[in-house]
Amino acid sequence: MNSLDAGAGPAMNTEGGGARPVVVGADGSASSLAAVRIATREAAWRHLPLRIVHAFIWPLMHVTMGPSEAGPGEGGLRHDAERTLAEAVAVARETDPSVSVLTDLMTGAPSPVLLRAARDADLLVIGDRGLGGFTGLLVGSVAVQCTAHGRTPVLVVRGEERSTGPVVVGADGSPDSVPTIEAAFAEAEMRKAELTAVHSWTRAGGHAHGEHHDHKHDSATVAEEEGHLLEQALAQVRKDHPDVRTREHLVRGRPAKVLIELSKQAQLVVVGAHGRGGLTGLLLGSVSHQVLHHAYCPVLVVPRATG
Repeated sequence: MNSLDAGAGPAMNTEGGGARPVVVGADGSASSLAAVRIATREAAWRHLPLRIVHAFIWPLMHVTMGPSEAGPGEGGLRHDAERTLAEAVAVARETDPSVSVLTDLMTGAPSPVLLRAARDADLLVIGDRGLGGFTGLLVGSVAVQCTAHGRTPVLVVRGEERSTGPVVVGADGSPDSVPTIEAAFAEAEMRKAELTAVHSWTRAGGHAHGEHHDHKHDSATVAEEEGHLLEQALAQVRKDHPDVRTREHLVRGRPAKVLIELSKQAQLVVVGAHGRGGLTGLLLGSVSHQVLHHAYCPVLVVPRATG
C-alpha cells in the first residue's frame, strides 16, 4: 500500500488502477485528520482512490533521519512521519473501509509537495492550518498557497463539518464561473443536497445626471437583469444534473459577505479562484480570498479553466 517517495515525484501504481485520486495532506494535526475524513468521503462519492501525502521536509535540512544511538529503535524523524501516515490511514479506514488508500512520504515543504501531488489528482483536500499554524492567522499559509497556485480544485476544511444543509455556490455570470457551477452541481448531487446558487450585485441602476427617475423601477430592472444572468449561467449545467434541487438567491450586496453569511447553515461553499472583473495579477480573487478566511464551513475553490 505504501509508496515512499524520496523526492523524484509521486508513484501512483499501488492500488486504484491509475484513476485520478483524491489527494489529502496529512501532518498529524487535528485539522489534517478532519481533512482526511472529508477526503475519504469525497473519494467514496467519486469512486476514486484516496492518496494521503505527508511532506517530509527534514532531508532538506541534512539532519539524521533514523533513531538516535541512545533512543529507542522506533524513534527518529522518518518513523515519526510514517506514524503520521499510519494514523491518517486508520482515520480513512474508519470513515469508509471500501475506499482504496495509497500513501506517499514526499520530500519537500508542504505547499510545493501538495501542489506537485495534486497535478494528477481529481481533488486536493487540506486542513485550514497544520501543526505549525499560528492562531492569529485566519487560514494557514499552505491553504492559501495551494488555492492560489493550484490547477486542481482545492477543498479547504474549516469551520463546522455538517452532513445537512445546502451546497452554496457563488455565481457571477461570467464565462469563468461555469467550472465553479459545474463543481457545485456535482458536489450537491454526490451529497444529495440542495444547491443554493447565489448571485449578488452592488450597482443601483443607472440614470443620467439631473434626470428624473424612479429608484424602485431602477432597482427592479437591475434585479431582473441580474436574475437573467444567473439563470443563463445555471441553464448550461442544470440539464446535466436534473436530480439536483436548486434555489436561486438574488440579493444586492457584497458577494463575499452574502456567501459567508449563508455558510453558517451550509455544508459546503463553492467559489471560483477568480471572478468577474478579477485582475490577472491577483493569484486569488477577492471574493474567494475573503470566503476562504471567514467561512463557517468547508470551502471548495475551483480554478479557472485552462486550455
